[in-house]
Amino acid sequence: MQKRKLGKSNLEVSALGLGCMGMSFSYGAPKDKGEMISLIRAAVDRGITFFDTAEVYGPYTNEELVGEALQPVRDKVVIATKFGFNIASDSRPGRQGVNSQPEQIRQVVEGSLKRLRTDVIDLYYQHRVDPNVPIEDVAGAVKDLIAAGKVKHFGMSEAGANTIRRAHAVQPVTALQNEYSLWWRKPETEIIPLLEELGIGLVPYSPLGKGFLTGKIDESTTFASNDFRSTLPRFTPEALKANQAVVDLLNRIATEKGATPAQIALAWLLAQKPWIAPIPGTTKLHRLEENLGAVDLSLSADDLREIEDAASRIPVQGARYPEQIEAMTGR
Repeated sequence: MQKRKLGKSNLEVSALGLGCMGMSFSYGAPKDKGEMISLIRAAVDRGITFFDTAEVYGPYTNEELVGEALQPVRDKVVIATKFGFNIASDSRPGRQGVNSQPEQIRQVVEGSLKRLRTDVIDLYYQHRVDPNVPIEDVAGAVKDLIAAGKVKHFGMSEAGANTIRRAHAVQPVTALQNEYSLWWRKPETEIIPLLEELGIGLVPYSPLGKGFLTGKIDESTTFASNDFRSTLPRFTPEALKANQAVVDLLNRIATEKGATPAQIALAWLLAQKPWIAPIPGTTKLHRLEENLGAVDLSLSADDLREIEDAASRIPVQGARYPEQIEAMTGR
C-alpha cells in the first residue's frame, strides 16, 4: 500500500483510509458487529492504516467497534475521531447542536479514549465549527490535549478558510476533512489553495458521492427511512436522473482502463494532490478490495484533462444536504 503524509505534518497514512461510519450509523440499520470487526481487520491485512470514526456515530457505538477491532494492531494504525456535537437521545448530527466549549472537549476526549481502547488519539477533528466558541479557544483546548499526550494531531472538518487560518495560528492543523469528489468540487475554489499554502492535508469523505459514483444507484433506487440519503436533495429521483451524466463519464473512462467507476473516481482524487488521502466507507469486503484497486490505477495527464473537460460540462443538480445541515459547513 502506498503511503502519504498529510500536509507538512509527520502523520503518515495509507493512501486510502477506511471511513467506518456506515458500519453502525446513517446507512440503514447497524451492521453485524462481528462482521464489521472482521472487515476492519481485513483492511489492516491489506495495508490500510488510516481509520475514521466519531463519537456521534451511533452515538458512541462506532468508536467502540473501531476500538475493539484495532486494539490488537493499535501500534500499526492511525485512528481519527471527532468531537463537537451535543449528544442526546436523538443523536443525528446537527439535531442537538454543536458544542466545542473547551470544557466539553476536555470531557468528551476521555470517553473517546476509553471507547477506542487507546491512550492517545492520533488525529482529533472538530466535527463542525461552533459559531459560539472562538476557534482560537478550540485550537487552544486541543493544543493542551496534545501537550498532555492524549492527542497527537489537530484536525478540522468542513471549516471555512478564515477559520482554518485562525486555528492554524494557535495549533497547527494537520488535516481538514471535507466532502470532495467529482460530485462535489467546491473545495477547489478556496479551501484546497489554502491547505497547500499552510501545509495541511485533505481527507475527503464521501469520495464516492455516498455511493452514487459507484454506478450502483439510479433514479429507481429507493432508500429506507433510516438511510440518511432519503433526506438529501441530491438523492431525489429527479436529481439522480439529472446527475447520471457524471456516472456515464466515469463508466466511459473505466471501460477504457479496465477498471470500475468507483476506482476511476478515487484515482481522480488521488491524482489531485499528493497530500490527499480519501476515506471511502464500505461494509463489504469485495467493495473494500475494489476501492483499493484505485491506488495502483494510474491516470495520465491526458486522462485527467479528458475527465476535467467532460466534468466541466456537467452541471450537478441538487443540494448535498438539507438547508439546516448545510448551514453548519463553511463557517
